[in-house]
Amino acid sequence: MSVRDVCIALGVVVLWGINFLFIDLGVQDWPPLLLVVARFLVVVFPAVFFVPFPRGRFGRVLLVGLFMSAGQFGLLYTAMSLGLPPGLASILLQMQAVFTTIVAVIVLRDWPRARSVIGILIGVAGLGVIIAGRSAGVPILAVLVVLAAALSWGIGNVIARSAAVGGLSLTVWSATVVPVPLFILALIIDGPTTVVTAIAHPTWGVLASTLYTAVCASLIGYVAWNTLLGRYVASEVAPFTLLVPAVGVTAAWLVKGDVPTVAEVAGGCLLLLGVAVTTGIIGRRRRKRQGRTRIECDPDEPVAD
Repeated sequence: MSVRDVCIALGVVVLWGINFLFIDLGVQDWPPLLLVVARFLVVVFPAVFFVPFPRGRFGRVLLVGLFMSAGQFGLLYTAMSLGLPPGLASILLQMQAVFTTIVAVIVLRDWPRARSVIGILIGVAGLGVIIAGRSAGVPILAVLVVLAAALSWGIGNVIARSAAVGGLSLTVWSATVVPVPLFILALIIDGPTTVVTAIAHPTWGVLASTLYTAVCASLIGYVAWNTLLGRYVASEVAPFTLLVPAVGVTAAWLVKGDVPTVAEVAGGCLLLLGVAVTTGIIGRRRRKRQGRTRIECDPDEPVAD
């Protein structure tokens, strides 16, 4: 990757890592599902009038919207409203890579390699360490809800993989699925009085949260990310997502004073290691080094991939 594109990738990582702080800021004043509705309304309008609908893919777009957008963010915002710190949320959400592999086996019969199985086991071990050693202020319910968010994201990944739809059109049009069902759920869960009162009294925190998560994290972040995926193979771009939790934890530490526990750091490292093994990042680099060594030793000998 060029230096410019590396900087773009790192910029997206920073945007996505800080995103958890802005979510935390918003759920302090508004019901979580209503906040998700506001975020995706900004994502949809006015972009929906300029981005063409992916033809012949309505069913897939609908499912991606339900799982990757409504499910993931509805559950993530709910978990954080239940007391899940932003730094820990950024770590646990990375379980989506493990869940994606498992769901792909069940739905697509895409059987993982041995390294993926090892990575899943490492990730689960890291998750166990985090749950067992979480601070007293983190409810187990919040942890379970964010894991459900990661599972929903994983399901959405598998559907998106088989959809063969352009990134920008998928991002914008799948977002149209979010507002109506989540608004109805907000009315049911929080009650009409709470929802109407919140809408009538938006705070600066809610406005900042909505604008940042919609414009910076969703539109700018995903457009830049999809641009990089269009220029390079996914294996060169995807590893940058492993830096998102590091940014999230550091930002929460500096801004909110959320010092991670030893168990959270150790478990987070295991979880990220599991993701790295599952996605093939570690194995791929080792194979590349071996390939270069063999070429240098015997340039006439073919190198197995």
